[in-house]
Amino acid sequence: MNPHVTRRGFLAASPLAGAALGVAVAAPADKPAILGGSKAHAAAFPSWPVFDQTEERAVLDTLRSGKWYRGGGQMVNQFEQAYAQLTGAGFCLATANGTGALLTSINALGIEPGDEVLVPPYTFIATVNVVLAQHALPVFVDTDADTFQMDARKIEAGITPRTKAMIPVHLGGSVCDLDAILPIAARHKIPVLEDACQAHLSEWRGRKVGTYGSAGCFSFQASKNLNSGEGGAILCRDEDVRERCDAYHNNGTALKRRGAGFAYSSSGANLRMPEFQAALLMAHMTRIEAQAKTRTENARYLTSLLKEIPGIAPARMYDGCTRNAYHLYMFRYDKTHFAGVPRSVFLKALAAEGIPASGGYTPLNTQPFLKNALRSRGYQKLFPEQVLAEWEERTRCPINDRLCEEAVWFTQNLLLAPRGSMDLIADAIRRLHASAALLARA
Repeated sequence: MNPHVTRRGFLAASPLAGAALGVAVAAPADKPAILGGSKAHAAAFPSWPVFDQTEERAVLDTLRSGKWYRGGGQMVNQFEQAYAQLTGAGFCLATANGTGALLTSINALGIEPGDEVLVPPYTFIATVNVVLAQHALPVFVDTDADTFQMDARKIEAGITPRTKAMIPVHLGGSVCDLDAILPIAARHKIPVLEDACQAHLSEWRGRKVGTYGSAGCFSFQASKNLNSGEGGAILCRDEDVRERCDAYHNNGTALKRRGAGFAYSSSGANLRMPEFQAALLMAHMTRIEAQAKTRTENARYLTSLLKEIPGIAPARMYDGCTRNAYHLYMFRYDKTHFAGVPRSVFLKALAAEGIPASGGYTPLNTQPFLKNALRSRGYQKLFPEQVLAEWEERTRCPINDRLCEEAVWFTQNLLLAPRGSMDLIADAIRRLHASAALLARA
């Protein structure tokens, strides 16, 4: 091998090298695929979910047992014990989905109509919907563009006497700045509900997320790194919080007290996890560590490549984040380094190269449904007119607005591809950078 040829250049140019790595390598081409060149990544990326006979046996065994409801079966109990052990949590309660985990937790923490809850604007809508379900007021804290996380430096400015909780989101599997968030919450006596729905196995200073706040919530929806189609879980340290969560998710009766008959300790909902979902999760957990290791290795390598490309800024992790789950691989795209090519065109050009990507979330704090909620009779009765009138100004998030115009996501299954695919992703983006003037004129 020519010592002056880089490993990336060798991989891009050598079909034999690509075959050895299990990826299809495009023939050398200066022209982007969207302009008629060959694809940079001709092979398909790994599909999701990954399953085999382990999941098949788990589902069939549950089917044949005839015990499909957690009140009669044992799979949900087993999963709760296994997930608590995996995360180092004191207690785990399985729920029907991640939204249900958040809704159950926010009820257990006593959030009531008229309260305010701090939330990030860069998150899935469920984080905000559970606040609205309580007829509480979501107050948005702007984003730290470098990390894509809630900016802890801006939290205290959003706190008022009405603030009764905050819900930081460990977005994409990275971790919020807990060293800053937790002391602020303690100082103001505000409970922290960790939205860890995208952060399975993520860690802050060597300890699993979801175990730092009053409760931590996870999702096992179909896209998630631990997947049962739908499902969720709540982690907590305090047995009283666990009891309140247990009662709420079971229509107001703690499961272990069902023998008392139709006696209810609180209002609630039916948010129980079925036995089938727990069986799938137990099977899927057999490979979660190995998959996480692959994602981490590929993400670190991809970052080392992409950060050298002008206009591409991979999401930074806070120093305390000792493990990133990489549910999403996120970076910012600066079109000024790509001859002004809009992000939408950049995404189409990537897709033409065989590399699927998305632009991520839109600004949640500006969605029309929020203004409609605040105009409703309930909110008009609960909150002083001045509070509602000032809400829009209080929740402006200019940094997040810009991030939503620059963000690019790769989903976690791309990081399960062979190492050579990371080289080809970077080569494709380099090609687009080199050909940006042509793309701008196309």
